[in-house]
Amino acid sequence: MPDGGPGPRRSAGRPGPAGGLRPVLSGRSVAGQVFVLQVVVVLVLVAAAVVALVLQARYDSTQEARNRSLAVAETFAAAPGTLEALSAPDPTAVLQPRAEAAREATGVDFIVVMNPDGIRYTHPLPDRIGKKFVGNIGPALAGEPVTEEIDGTIGRLVQAVVPVQEPDGTVVGLVSAGITTEHVGGAADRQLPLVLVAAAVGLAVATAGTALVSRRLLRQTHGLGPREMTRMYEHHDAVLHAVREGVLIIDGEGALLLANDEARRLLDLSEDAEGRHVRELGLDPATAELLASRRVATDEVRLVKDRLLAINQRPTDVAEGPAGSVATLRDSTELRALSGRAEVARERLDMLYAAGVGIGTSLDVTRTAEELTELAVARFADFVTVDLFDAVLAGEQPEAGLELRRTAFGGIRQDPPLYPVGQRIRFVGSSPQARSLRTGQAILEPRLKAAPGWQAQDLERTAQVLEYGIHSLITAPLRAGSLVLGLANFWRSRKPEPFDAEDLALAEELVARAAVSIDNARRYTREHTMAVTLQRSLLPRSLPEQNALDVAYRYLPAQAGVGGDWFDVLPLSGARVALVVGDVVGHGLHAAATMGRLRTAVHNFSALDLAPDELLTLLDEMVARIDQHEAEEDGSAPVTGATCLYAIYDPVSRHCAIARAGHPPPALVRQDGVVEFPEVPAGPPLGLGGLPFETADLELAEGSRLVLYTDGLVEDRVRDIDVGLDLLREALEHAGPSPEDTCRAVVDARLPARPSDDIALLVARCRALGPDRVAAWDVPPDPAAVAEVRSSVTRRLADWGLEDLAFTTELILSELVTNAIRYGGTPIRVRVLRDRSLICEVFDSSSTAPHLRYAAMTDEGGRGLFLVAQLAQRWGTRYLASGKVIWAEQPLP
Repeated sequence: MPDGGPGPRRSAGRPGPAGGLRPVLSGRSVAGQVFVLQVVVVLVLVAAAVVALVLQARYDSTQEARNRSLAVAETFAAAPGTLEALSAPDPTAVLQPRAEAAREATGVDFIVVMNPDGIRYTHPLPDRIGKKFVGNIGPALAGEPVTEEIDGTIGRLVQAVVPVQEPDGTVVGLVSAGITTEHVGGAADRQLPLVLVAAAVGLAVATAGTALVSRRLLRQTHGLGPREMTRMYEHHDAVLHAVREGVLIIDGEGALLLANDEARRLLDLSEDAEGRHVRELGLDPATAELLASRRVATDEVRLVKDRLLAINQRPTDVAEGPAGSVATLRDSTELRALSGRAEVARERLDMLYAAGVGIGTSLDVTRTAEELTELAVARFADFVTVDLFDAVLAGEQPEAGLELRRTAFGGIRQDPPLYPVGQRIRFVGSSPQARSLRTGQAILEPRLKAAPGWQAQDLERTAQVLEYGIHSLITAPLRAGSLVLGLANFWRSRKPEPFDAEDLALAEELVARAAVSIDNARRYTREHTMAVTLQRSLLPRSLPEQNALDVAYRYLPAQAGVGGDWFDVLPLSGARVALVVGDVVGHGLHAAATMGRLRTAVHNFSALDLAPDELLTLLDEMVARIDQHEAEEDGSAPVTGATCLYAIYDPVSRHCAIARAGHPPPALVRQDGVVEFPEVPAGPPLGLGGLPFETADLELAEGSRLVLYTDGLVEDRVRDIDVGLDLLREALEHAGPSPEDTCRAVVDARLPARPSDDIALLVARCRALGPDRVAAWDVPPDPAAVAEVRSSVTRRLADWGLEDLAFTTELILSELVTNAIRYGGTPIRVRVLRDRSLICEVFDSSSTAPHLRYAAMTDEGGRGLFLVAQLAQRWGTRYLASGKVIWAEQPLP
């Protein structure tokens, strides 16, 4: 509508769309009458629901009272001790406390035990004990339970009477239980508010629906009267014929209903054109067919006589309107000459926009160079090559020089005689590439046949390039600030026109945007390489030798950056082995450094032979101290978040103790291939403090596989951990029996193409130290028993073929057993293990640890542990819940 023209106005006294609720509530309109009918229906339904609810509640209360009283009476009558109590000298003393306890536990109002004559033995009111029971006991005396409703002193109640019978069926007593119906009711009270709320919602919905209907009726006419509608029609008709754009309205049969003055002029229509079919208007067949087809058209250019008309057409029945179409005509003859140049400018702007969003989508130098070639090929050049310094590919800062490596290639064909990808190229000083590197400016060679400097690069190859049809070149340096990272070369062959100055400006703009992305990728490559180097140096380079477990592992760093996942296999005393898997939250150098500190701490704590929960407690305190220290030095320092799982496997008992701090649970693959996730209590992540850690004790069969992993294997941004655990279970079910096969199957099945988080996977197959390699003896607390222990150990070493270790073993055990007898507590046990070394263990119930000291020349004692330390390869103390173990290891010959 033109500016200043009168718009539609509402008639006086007519309500607008927003005021449609008042006539509805008045009831005078059709919508108001429908609203009243809806209210009546809702109220009738609510009343019926309330009546049905009350009746059902009464029936349910009575039935529930019957069932509960009968169940309580039968249970008490059949309870152990009830029959014996009836024959006791004082049944009340025995049964009264039981009856009251049962009454309070079951919620009934009374439990009465009586003799066959109905004399009460028990009652909630002690003054009624000994009086006759009120109720029907005849069926119960005949051996049948009876339930009845009566009006008692406490209200309407239901009571049940059941017999207490001897094994021969003789009734020796009766038990009655009763409850008032009001104590089992209340359902109606709870459900009645819901019914009333539903009624209120129904009324609200009915009111809203009726108001919407009324508003829609008013919206159809916009609240206008006949006079306003006439004025609006006259105004629209004046506008239609005044605009400088042709308008045609065509009905569903293809007849012209209306044509404004501009349409008549552009199409040269006759005065009687309205009412005739568009194919009869003398138009060219293509234009007539378009107008008759009613199809959607947007700026379709048609040559009508000597004019170029841009035609737009839309159907009128898309929004429940009448069948037909509306077409607009615009004379674009004068714009035709400018459309070619505008299209070229639009394509170049579109290319620059595509370069902004399409180049640099990854932080990979080579991929970024390839994105530049993919963008420019066919749209700007026929062939594009990118040459970079080797230092850039390695993430380093490039130095000045003329030797580059071809990094990316793209073209309309794959067989041009250009240098291939991967080849090192040293440009001669006269070549445009060398001049571009020296000056830092893009250089245009419009005709390569007349460019002797370019041809001098490689006479044979340049001749092949010219013969292939490549005739024009733009070479532009990839500059990021003052650094020149390499060159981008644009070659033209298919289009006969050479590159011009406008093409050179476009190439400079494209290369400038690509250079920023390549430099970002170079910097990221440098930082990523540094972080990966640090992380790799902190992870175990090889697994220690031990016989308890067959172990295989995989470590896969994230594509987005280095993380803090780690794992370890730590041999412990007594042929035991500890398995550790942990994860530090975040990525980058901070996470990798924190991982190294935690891994070192676990190594140190494991040397103390602590239980898993105790080790995690110490680790939790250490992480909390790290956070506190960093917060004091730098208030913006990130809080360290970490998870850890620590497991200790004993090949002698085949027990595995596991504790975890916020870490995913382990998976266990049984010998038969069944996969399960054992219940291991989930403690809080490290550093939170306040909550204790718990240890789970599992018994693992020989040959079963324990699978430990970090959350990157089972969880990511698009997949929940429950889905990841199900997929891990499926992968483990189809994995081979060896740990290496298991790692390979899990990684192949679960590894995403570009993991967003680090993945650490540790698979351990359990071995057992057989009875033929373990010897144990109980030692009485008598110094004379030491000689018997030495003899037994000597015989067992002879059986094992270790006679060479007999002398030193006797000395070690003599000192350890003597100390246990003198200073320890009973029981005392000795155990000898033959593993990768000979292990001697002495257990006693005392928690006092021995201390190694150096005796003076005049001391008569104090040299025992010093002797043990000299003879053994390693020795130490391991604390248990019921005492301690002093152990010593000797290398096998």
